[in-house]
Amino acid sequence: MSANAPPRSNGHTKQPRIAAVVSTCYKYSHAQNFVDRFLEGYGWNGRHHRPAMDLVSLYVDQVDDRDLSAEREVRFPQLVRYPTIADALTLGGNELAVDGVLLIAEHGDYPVNEKGQILWPRYEFFRQIVAVFRASGRAVPVFNDKHLSWNWEWAKEMYDTARELDFPFMAGSSLPVTWRTPSVDMPLGTEIEEAICVGGGWLDGGDFHGFETIQCMVERRLGGETGVNWLRAYGGDDFWQAHAEGRWSGELFAAGLCRSHQLNPGRAGFNHIFPTIDEMRRQVADPWAYQYEHTDGILCTLIVLSGLVGDLNFAARLRGREEPLSTQFYLPSPPAHTTLASFFSPLVNNIEAMFLSSQATYPVERTLLTTGLTAAAVDSVFREQAKIPTPHLAISYRPNPESTYWRS
Repeated sequence: MSANAPPRSNGHTKQPRIAAVVSTCYKYSHAQNFVDRFLEGYGWNGRHHRPAMDLVSLYVDQVDDRDLSAEREVRFPQLVRYPTIADALTLGGNELAVDGVLLIAEHGDYPVNEKGQILWPRYEFFRQIVAVFRASGRAVPVFNDKHLSWNWEWAKEMYDTARELDFPFMAGSSLPVTWRTPSVDMPLGTEIEEAICVGGGWLDGGDFHGFETIQCMVERRLGGETGVNWLRAYGGDDFWQAHAEGRWSGELFAAGLCRSHQLNPGRAGFNHIFPTIDEMRRQVADPWAYQYEHTDGILCTLIVLSGLVGDLNFAARLRGREEPLSTQFYLPSPPAHTTLASFFSPLVNNIEAMFLSSQATYPVERTLLTTGLTAAAVDSVFREQAKIPTPHLAISYRPNPESTYWRS
């Protein structure tokens, strides 16, 4: 059921208290987009919606001259910044004193490893959160922004810990819950033969968006999700060679491009012109694709053409259907993409619903799988486009009967 949290309480009943554990909080950062929506509210279905809960504590790992958290603490009397994660969860006391936790470890000055991954401290924050749960003998719902960790073993540990302690755990980005144009869903229980996402991106964090775009659609196929056998990257000249050889469907590739709202014109003075291969090659300095096979045989490909495409577009071939099913996962174009970032609103609305009901609105197994795909993609690039076996991604789950994307 689509998340739609009720309006703010009239004050006669105690509202849930929420803690935010963030890497850094400055203008347009992920933390600001989450924190301000919980403090200020946001536009939702034609009205200004205020979450029926209070953000009461905040831990900020890195503070610099761009910091907004000090100003928010002054302006919102219920909000207190704490020096440690444990203090933020206990409100300076000895045991857990909040009803939900936001874990937002995106942005900030963190190391980069030899594979090009930014070492966001999601796992480290999670472990400190769980330490408070264990010491207090109880746990509360947790939302983790984007993928679980850059390290697969740590991500799996996070998932296993949530199951062990039996607390609602949700993660991921805005892509599965944002608008779609056209507003279509994958029919539940359909047979999918092949799926593609075509868009822009960057290594690791950007790749994750593309994998989520594909996964929230293909998980609805007949039999549900079964896991992934292998993944292989194609980059540079190898990408163009694979494209020419038909390693992925040319029809689905074209369908994806034709859904884009941010497709750069192939030649000066024209728009809405389908680009030739030569025009694509001139615009895309660093093309790449990740192709992977699910255990039930479905072939999926994430194609990243930054410079040509700026958004994320999905297309799939369904058994018994002549035309591809295709749609754009809509994120407003710049500058609104940055300044308003309204695609955070449906994600926050889903988080609210989890905090209020203690039930995740979509399965965290989706994020576990896309985390693993992202790590395998980075490994394939690092290992000169090697084919990476993924027996550890034998992750089976069933999707929600009704998906949670924003239809309004």
